Amino acid sequence: MALDQQELELAKLIVSALNLDVAAAEIEPDAPLYGEGLGLDSIDILELSLAISKTYGVQIKSDSADNTKIFSSLRSLNQHIQQHSAS
Repeated sequence: MALDQQELELAKLIVSALNLDVAAAEIEPDAPLYGEGLGLDSIDILELSLAISKTYGVQIKSDSADNTKIFSSLRSLNQHIQQHSAS
């Protein structure tokens, strides 16, 4: 399934913030970000949270109970950002 424009922008942010060796357009929108899938670990998630905060003005607390759901896929992360974005 193809990424929409917002998902592609977020995918580019993920790739650049974490120096991933994958093209942003190749990230599956529903594939897991954490562990299998994109293979992010907790340090990556922290760095990504900072990049999201700087770029979108959306705070994601490291101890949030929703993080598993928020970071479950690119699509769910994008939906969270869109719902909480100041813009």
